[in-house]
Amino acid sequence: MKNSNYLSTWIKRFLLEYLISIRNLSKNTQQSYRDTFRLLLPFIASKSHKSIEELLVSDISPNIIKKFLLDLETNRYCSLSTRNQRLSAIHAFTKFIGLNSPEHIEWCRQIKTIPFKKAERTLITYLEKHEMDALLNAPDRETDQGRRDYVLLLFLYNTGARADEAAQLTIADLNIAHAKKRDLSTVLIKGKGNKLRRCPLWQQTANELSALISGRNLHEHVFLNRCKQPLTRFGIHNMVKRCIKKIIKKLPSLEKKQVSPHTIRHTTATHLLQAGVDINTIRAWLGHVSINTTNVYAEIDLNMKARALACCEIAKIKTQAHWRDDKGLMRFLDSI
Repeated sequence: MKNSNYLSTWIKRFLLEYLISIRNLSKNTQQSYRDTFRLLLPFIASKSHKSIEELLVSDISPNIIKKFLLDLETNRYCSLSTRNQRLSAIHAFTKFIGLNSPEHIEWCRQIKTIPFKKAERTLITYLEKHEMDALLNAPDRETDQGRRDYVLLLFLYNTGARADEAAQLTIADLNIAHAKKRDLSTVLIKGKGNKLRRCPLWQQTANELSALISGRNLHEHVFLNRCKQPLTRFGIHNMVKRCIKKIIKKLPSLEKKQVSPHTIRHTTATHLLQAGVDINTIRAWLGHVSINTTNVYAEIDLNMKARALACCEIAKIKTQAHWRDDKGLMRFLDSI
């Protein structure tokens, strides 16, 4: 049997050749595709009563993919967005095979007909200004960990960076201005898909970062844990949760909000919008490819909606009084 019929051959080429050499996708995206196959292959093997090494391309049928997606929802309790993400990875894989193996084009077409499920779009959670200020004041800045936590929270709020982007940040990515009144401090952020964007830093953020990285090498990560190892995105998530726990009793409104590092990103975008920054600038600030992704922030601020509604409110029509009811006019006429 030709090697082109074995599933293992195509998966190896897809993960090592296509994702890395051709597409140059980020490490996280590569791992997401890999995880899809870690779930899919054992499922297909159990249904076809074969070992994973014996699986053929033809063993991936539209029917078995539909069963796999249903299993994700019912047994693994995955959300619709996760279900659609797994299906997207399968579509990309089948497209890769179809482009490189003409005999599998019809098989590819059949797999591609499996539709995505429409998921309800959840409302974005963000923090009000007083809530964000309370979060920034939560760390104990008298300790080393507390100072790092404060700088990290300030950096996330300033830049709208994702947790993974902050975790990857190195000292070499920072450009701290020496002439503070003349030059602007900036940071180079590596986003999704290895896309780079440069973001301005507030003077306070630049000052705090300067103190944090003082005396360290350029190749080091900016944010380190207590063992002087790079802080991971999971560590950043836990830090935010820890700070929220400190202030939640004083701010009961936070009990209704699931606050994470991404919530701070949403907060940055919303506060920029409230300050009058145009949506395209916010798109570049957050590193969105499409303006449609950023437009969602224009829909979440009730105060802005209320102000917009007030501009369109119909004023009451003043009814003009009859001249006979004007007593001043009548006295004037009587005096003539």
